[in-house]
Amino acid sequence: MFPNRLEVYCIKISYFSSEIHKMKTKPLILVTNDDGITAPGIRALIEVMNDIGDVVVVAPDSPQSAMGHAITINSTLHSHKIKITDGPQQEFSCSGTPADCVKLGLNELLDRKPDICVSGINHGSNSSINVIYSGTMSAAIEAGIEGIPAIGFSLLDFSWNADFTPIKKFIRQITLEALEKGIPKDVVFNVNFPKLKENEIKGIKICRQAKANWIEKFDKRTNPMGSEYYWLTGTFVNEDKGENTDEWALNKGYISIVPTQFDLTAHHAIQELNKWNL
Repeated sequence: MFPNRLEVYCIKISYFSSEIHKMKTKPLILVTNDDGITAPGIRALIEVMNDIGDVVVVAPDSPQSAMGHAITINSTLHSHKIKITDGPQQEFSCSGTPADCVKLGLNELLDRKPDICVSGINHGSNSSINVIYSGTMSAAIEAGIEGIPAIGFSLLDFSWNADFTPIKKFIRQITLEALEKGIPKDVVFNVNFPKLKENEIKGIKICRQAKANWIEKFDKRTNPMGSEYYWLTGTFVNEDKGENTDEWALNKGYISIVPTQFDLTAHHAIQELNKWNL
């Protein structure tokens, strides 16, 4: 049977109400980092995200740099609702790692699935091999594993007093594009910014991860009580001469975006290994 005029009218009202609701609903943004919830980098990121959507912050209560994708399984986790700076954002500190923060946020603290997760802004580089050790990127990857579009942002300045002002407009641009266009499935973005003034940044390059590594050594020392201890040091060596890498882009004054996947399978090796007598 065909719907009568009243039914058609009600259907139209329902449709337009739904569309209006969509227009009024801001994206829900989960913000995290590895430098700790009080770090200037995450405070700058929160400021940008507040102009884009509804922000919930879940971040470590103390620095958790270079924690990689560690999670807490042998001790308890604690979380407290706090307020570090003014703003509409909700903020939660977490006693765990960056990956813990995302897990806790998604499973306990947020009332719905976020539209995007942004991690950072990290104080220091997460380009090339550094992505392996990065707590900033591991938080983003954890969100990606859960099917949430995610971006890790890092500035090539390790100073606690680093100036994040020159990169805010680019963070906004990249985030809005990711929300509008979507991030490819099972991919997260690793975004690194050169330490430059805004008018010195040449643009954005989509890159691959440079082949590089750390030549490491341990500085052996003795404490006042006579006990020996070690301090890890090292020199970063870029072995990659390609002009499509994150290291090349950053050295030339560009922002680098590396689409990063968390499937660690070496697909190119499968055919060769199938020839083995196994």
